[in-house]
Amino acid sequence: MDQSKYQNKFDQIQELLGLTEKEKALVLSVNKANDPDKKYKEVFISLGSMLSKVYRTEVSLEEYLAYTTEESEKVKMNAYAQKFGGDIKKGIAAMARDMRNGN
Repeated sequence: MDQSKYQNKFDQIQELLGLTEKEKALVLSVNKANDPDKKYKEVFISLGSMLSKVYRTEVSLEEYLAYTTEESEKVKMNAYAQKFGGDIKKGIAAMARDMRNGN
């Protein structure tokens, strides 16, 4: 998740999570310099003080639609599901198909 909107309050978050300055920099770097030719998001994973890294993650369009937190996408996906009697799986499949076809 992009933490830039919390950048001014991040000292509190850093203290709460017990992040080092290096880990804080890693968290704030997430999704800042993504390759525009590739479709992926970055995630920060920390295993205590043993390992902290930012990893790329790429999921299928269907997986993205199933877990998106973007309100406009959720509303649209729910509308698609309603076309199939509330069947979210069928709604996601139809929405992904339409998006791939440019609709």
